[in-house]
Amino acid sequence: MKQIIQDLKNGATVLEEVPAPQVKAGQVLIKTTRSLVSLGTERMLVEFGKANFIQKAKQQPDKVKQVLDKMKTDGIKPTLDAVFNKLNQPLPLGYCNVGVVKAVGKGVSEFQVGDRVASNGHHAEFVCVPQNLVAKIPDNVVDEEAAFTVIGAIGLQGIRLTNPTFGETIVVIGLGLIGLVTAELLQANGCKVIGIDFDPQKLALAEEKGITTINPKAGADPVKTVLEHTNAVGADAVIITASAKSDEVIHQAAQMSRKRGRIVLVGVIGLNLQRSDFFDKELTFQVSCSYGPGRYDDNYEQKGQDYPVGYVRWTEKRNFEAVLQAISHEQLKVKSLITERVPLANYEEIYGDMRKAGSIASILEYPEQADQTAKVAVTSQQFSATKGVLGIIGAGNFTSSTIIPALNSAQAQVKYIASAGGLNAKTLAKKGNIANASSDYKALLADDEVDMVLITTRHNLHAQLTLEALEAGKHVFVEKPLCLTQEELEAIKNAQEATGNMVVVGFNRRFAPLATQMKKLVGSGPKNIIATMNAGFIPADVWVHDMQVGGGRILGEACHYIDLCSYLADSKVVEVCMNAMGTQPEENTDNASIVLKYENGTNAVINYFSNGSKAYSKERVEVYSQERTLVMDNWRVLKGYGFKGFKKQKTRQDKGHKKQFQLVVDYLQKGGEAIIRFDEVYNTTKASLAALESLKTGQWVAV
Repeated sequence: MKQIIQDLKNGATVLEEVPAPQVKAGQVLIKTTRSLVSLGTERMLVEFGKANFIQKAKQQPDKVKQVLDKMKTDGIKPTLDAVFNKLNQPLPLGYCNVGVVKAVGKGVSEFQVGDRVASNGHHAEFVCVPQNLVAKIPDNVVDEEAAFTVIGAIGLQGIRLTNPTFGETIVVIGLGLIGLVTAELLQANGCKVIGIDFDPQKLALAEEKGITTINPKAGADPVKTVLEHTNAVGADAVIITASAKSDEVIHQAAQMSRKRGRIVLVGVIGLNLQRSDFFDKELTFQVSCSYGPGRYDDNYEQKGQDYPVGYVRWTEKRNFEAVLQAISHEQLKVKSLITERVPLANYEEIYGDMRKAGSIASILEYPEQADQTAKVAVTSQQFSATKGVLGIIGAGNFTSSTIIPALNSAQAQVKYIASAGGLNAKTLAKKGNIANASSDYKALLADDEVDMVLITTRHNLHAQLTLEALEAGKHVFVEKPLCLTQEELEAIKNAQEATGNMVVVGFNRRFAPLATQMKKLVGSGPKNIIATMNAGFIPADVWVHDMQVGGGRILGEACHYIDLCSYLADSKVVEVCMNAMGTQPEENTDNASIVLKYENGTNAVINYFSNGSKAYSKERVEVYSQERTLVMDNWRVLKGYGFKGFKKQKTRQDKGHKKQFQLVVDYLQKGGEAIIRFDEVYNTTKASLAALESLKTGQWVAV
């Protein structure tokens, strides 16, 4: 299928051939018929992509500070690699989609194949959208009208926050697409509407709809004119839908408001507020969040957990439905806003100049026939006589930034990369010279030429995919953690023993040059180990904190430090105790200390903290043995105290990823022992699960 993407690195807007997405549980697969180009929002993204690096940096000063901090701790090259990797990720454009349902995922009962629906899907021939972001289209609403659903919901949410009453005077500043829709919906609500803009065409459209207009460019003073229209009382409310860097917009909005008036921001403006503007009149100010309640809430959007209508009357989905009803009843007339209709193949007529005069709403028209193939060939490589062929499931940021470069360095032969959405798979296939991009991971499981499957998905899928890969006769490399429950661990253990295939987890730290040097220096025997991870703060709503999806950061991330300690101890964990910060720490805590007892008497303490400064080193390991001490700082410096012939070793930051994947490729091509024995993987995973059990019980837990 074809999809419009924005290349943030070179600024090109591209119609890319990508695998069609696969329907997932709780989602709806839609074949697109029309989509609306949001000229304001999408223009900002396109122009950001076209900006040079200095211009991009000026637009994101907070990100520049993060880059500088990372340079101090990790070094210049790792930081630049991370920045360029981020810029190499394409941005799918569009969020106003209309089409026909082609398939529904497990748990979806509201929609049927053949339904016409509106959603926030991208500009693509097929989109897969969570059910709470999809709404049925009334029979008397044509597709190009329904394409205004999401844009309308943005304006409607601003109106709901304004809480207008019949007869009030509401000012709309900015009569672009969202502003015009907002003004017309306010009229349907029984309000007197005054619209402000500089564009004569937009003002003329507003006047045709019965809206009073003000053009500051023609010499009209917005504040004085609003006061004239309200008998010097001022506007009951102001909704700002404009996009401007100036603080003058918010200042004028306050000046034209009546005492105790309301100001709601839907657009993007400068917000250097003057206290006197708001103090004198006791004005209220609120920023509207997109389509309405539920936006950016994973439980609502991704998991389909609706808010009870008795408590949250207007969610984003119900706002979609309200807009469609307004169009159906001709309370909102959008056809006059359409300034061009363009076939998808001619998308450059829109994106080539997004500031051309006269453009308000552009509609993309999609062909009746579209390719729904799940696989797209990227190269013409042949693999029939090749040993050690790999297939990757998962195409996220870590795969892009770390795994693909490491596999390239190891000259790995990769036949597939699969991701459910398709776009990321195509992007990484091009980056990594991978033969095929797919949205269906089962294709690589069924391919006899694939010897090993690399699993880099979200954590809750690791166990299932590992079992499927083993059943298909493949070796398995799975990013940490191996699984999220003891039951999954035992199932994997049984499957591995039955097949004899290698199952290895991405415990890369043991392969770092400084880690192998540490083990060589301290040798065998009992020792004390202190490992500190200054992991950094991650917001509570990020998926890794969800125990059902990510398993928490201790299980998902600290596990590789348990493996590192086991590697340095040259022994297995026999008992675990974990304590966490706070009087009643949650299971998904990321501020905890784990104490490990080993068979050979080694004692290890892992401090995993998220509340430290990012200016401090992210990782530090200390080993104490036989009146000698080793201190490793952030995989860049190793210092020795009490060692004959060793004081210090410095290296470019290297966490072992390249060595790890070189060993994987060597194993597949030459055979030999697994790069990490499965009994060690099993012990580390069991110790990780035991740490969480210890937190619950407050006791030591045997492994």
